[in-house]
Amino acid sequence: MDAIEAIRTRRSVGKVKPDPVERELIEQMLESAIWAPNHYHTEPWRFFVMTGEGRRVLARIYADIAAERAEGLDAEQLAQLRSKEEQKAFRAPVIIAVAVSPAPDKPEVEEAAAVNAAIQNMLLTAHALGLGAIWRTGEAAYRELAKQAFGLRPEDRIAGFVFAGYPDMAIKPGKRTPFEQKTQWITEA
Repeated sequence: MDAIEAIRTRRSVGKVKPDPVERELIEQMLESAIWAPNHYHTEPWRFFVMTGEGRRVLARIYADIAAERAEGLDAEQLAQLRSKEEQKAFRAPVIIAVAVSPAPDKPEVEEAAAVNAAIQNMLLTAHALGLGAIWRTGEAAYRELAKQAFGLRPEDRIAGFVFAGYPDMAIKPGKRTPFEQKTQWITEA
């Protein structure tokens, strides 16, 4: 698949099979990620690949967030809520937490942009390899407890979680507003 086809046909795939994904395919996604542009050549990305029981790291984060927000539940209800939230981390056989680890004295927005480009490279590579993937964020990406779970520094942040596996849903064609409606050509100053 060429790059233009991959860009135009990639879609977020939220439902994947539980089948394990070969390590070589995951490594290809990570290899593609590190080739993302980064203005200061700081390579500000960090990856945490969770498979098998390793996904429990994220499961605990989901459960802890839900428990913090739960009010008026008895012990059994709280246990059920925690169990339900934990299952979110098992929706895909591979989850890659991606963090921004900004270099000192560099604009954080540029460091974050580089990591976002790395995630896009991962998603495109997954698609080209026949995998389905989705980039998720949500409260788990923004909480201090998540940063602690992955051993991140105070200045680091989680850019998101890439859930990947073999697609278990029909992939519908995308629809976009034509670029002409979003573009202004400036030909003179």
